[in-house]
Amino acid sequence: MSDILSTALLAAAGFIVLISAAVLYRVIAGPTTHDRVMAVNIIGTSIVVILALIAAGLDQPSYLDIAIVYALLNFVLSLIVGRATYDPEGVEWR
Repeated sequence: MSDILSTALLAAAGFIVLISAAVLYRVIAGPTTHDRVMAVNIIGTSIVVILALIAAGLDQPSYLDIAIVYALLNFVLSLIVGRATYDPEGVEWR
């Protein structure tokens, strides 16, 4: 892979890290629990994308294995938190 493409992929990963740092504010100051859960899910997905970009940029396929496992854990965590915060009386159907 060319050096220019590797640099571009790593720069994109760095940009996503900066955006994830901004989303971290929503985790801390989110007005509701659902905002916080969504922000944590966004950060988890961003980490998966960052790992995939690093794997491509550094030509290290082992990072893709880590990204796949982390994506699975992020999905399972979303299900667990969704079930824990579900309130059947608070649901309004439109």
